[in-house]
Amino acid sequence: MDLSVTLSGQTHNLTLKNPILTASGTFGYGLEFETYGDLAGLGGMVVKGLSLEAREGNPTPRIVETTAGMLNAVGLQNDGVEVFCAQKLPLLPSQETPVIANIYASSVEDFGKLAARLNEEESVAALEVNVSCPNVREGGIAFGQDPAMLAQVTSIVRSAAPDKHIMVKLSPNVTDITVMARAAEDAGADSISCINTLLGMAVDLKNRRPALANVVGGLSGPAIKPVALRCVWQVARAVKIPVVGVGGICCVEDALEFILAGAHAVQVGTASFMRPDCAFDMVRELPAACERLCITSLDELRGSLQLG
Repeated sequence: MDLSVTLSGQTHNLTLKNPILTASGTFGYGLEFETYGDLAGLGGMVVKGLSLEAREGNPTPRIVETTAGMLNAVGLQNDGVEVFCAQKLPLLPSQETPVIANIYASSVEDFGKLAARLNEEESVAALEVNVSCPNVREGGIAFGQDPAMLAQVTSIVRSAAPDKHIMVKLSPNVTDITVMARAAEDAGADSISCINTLLGMAVDLKNRRPALANVVGGLSGPAIKPVALRCVWQVARAVKIPVVGVGGICCVEDALEFILAGAHAVQVGTASFMRPDCAFDMVRELPAACERLCITSLDELRGSLQLG
């Protein structure tokens, strides 16, 4: 069975040997996981979020376990784009597995600078644009919560990185995610990934304090899978560009459910914290799972959810 997938974009296509990718923020730069499996066997690797300059992130505690999930307020800690390009990227098997650079910034202009820098790197196959970060010039509202701002970011990234596939990662913390998806598509996105984490918090009852130093953080893990599935189903019906599902995917059956709902591929995130070999196992188990479920083609399965 052919497990390859092509994300056919408006400007650039992205071909994957299988639909199993890793999610940004949960797989480091990829190198941290090479002892757990063959990086070259993955459909793709989305590296941790990159900023123009290095960031230390938020104070601790910044991760707390919750029922069927976890909250994180890591604060997008990373070494900066130049260190990534010079020290991390050359060590990744980019010839065998597409490397997707997740980028974030606090201004439209900085998104453009990041995109332009990464456009110079042949080993980067695509950019995933994190629009869940705040726009400091607009009072802190997240780019992904305003369709006009989201369109601005998408447009400048598209212009600054003409040689790359552009994927926009949507936030679920909106009233109607399809409005955001169409804004990204209209501004030139090649694909959509959804969802990013949901905003949540936890408290320490004994000490009567927030469990996170940042008070609020992003909820991920199995608890958000129903929300992610709903968003993928809605977005896949609202846009013509491919959709990549993210959120609570822990096993190969989860991945196939997202494809049934309309996704072309999926990203494995929090599950890698629980089982560092999870994504590798899913790649290995996918053919047998398809045979067991009488799935003869991923194209045939995709979006075939029967309603009523």
